Amino acid sequence: MNVVDEVGFVNGSGLAAVGGGRHGRHGCCDRPRLEAGTKGFGRSMTVRAPRLGVRMSMGDELIYIMVNGMPGGMALETAEAVARRHTLVPVGLTGADVGVTSMEIEGNSVELVRPDERDQALKEVKEKYPGVVAIDFTHPTAVNGNVELYAKYGIDSIIGTTGGDEEAMREAVMRSSGVYSVIAPNMGKQIVAFQAMMKSISTEFPGCLSGYTMNVVESHQSTKADTSGTAKAVINSFNDMGVDFPVDHVEKVRTEAEQLDRMGVPMKYLKGHAYHTYTLTSPDGTVTLEFKHNVRGRLVYAEGTVDAAEFLVEKRALGGDQQIFNMIDILRSGKMQ
Repeated sequence: MNVVDEVGFVNGSGLAAVGGGRHGRHGCCDRPRLEAGTKGFGRSMTVRAPRLGVRMSMGDELIYIMVNGMPGGMALETAEAVARRHTLVPVGLTGADVGVTSMEIEGNSVELVRPDERDQALKEVKEKYPGVVAIDFTHPTAVNGNVELYAKYGIDSIIGTTGGDEEAMREAVMRSSGVYSVIAPNMGKQIVAFQAMMKSISTEFPGCLSGYTMNVVESHQSTKADTSGTAKAVINSFNDMGVDFPVDHVEKVRTEAEQLDRMGVPMKYLKGHAYHTYTLTSPDGTVTLEFKHNVRGRLVYAEGTVDAAEFLVEKRALGGDQQIFNMIDILRSGKMQ
């Protein structure tokens, strides 16, 4: 890997390419300062020099990464991870009702672009940042439209937003030759490995849990709108083992009081956690199997997402017919840090 000094320019459309960053704390509650202001897309913006002023590249190529979905917690954590490892594009897509216009991420200012400006924003980002990869942690109602635009402008993407129409996303990517995407409900390395283990068992021993009943409880921060994509994937594997469990029977715990008292989530992680418990019981009630994975904070997902971006850059350089990947592909590649 090469280390390059700060790269900075501000052009007529107000986009700045910035290298540099600082190694800050990783905790899920350490958040960048929100900057309220009147900056709009298309105006020049001031980008403060990062504290360490370094950026890593793969080979001789800088990796430019755009993070969409701020000020949402997952997008924020991922933007921090990007800024520590690569070059964070100083523009990101956000929602129509977001009350801030920019974010301060590891010493870099990122302008937030509303939905009515996203088409032009993505067009200009593609022009200014060669090989840019877009990371999407937006909202189920927005993600499919975003993927259509990423494909339209030839932008490779990492889709971590759950609750959208995944088949439609795949079709949008496949219609655009030379565009690559990682679509995954979970970017956490160890949790993905658990999913793969469950899938492997279901393939090797189909029907091994026939007759068993199952109860699934998952707890996430109150702002999570949909059932966990990880839970859906694991349930599919259990169903292949012979369990008959509809996804809409998942119990979603979203109130903080219940998360504290019943689930045992520490107070500091109420705004960012993923607690899943799958309990299976034999027909006669004499055997109980319980699988549990509890994640506090978002760092494991954020770092895995950046690993996915690096994987996609390498795949783009190599070319090939496969355009869509998941996190299991990345695990198998051995590229995850």
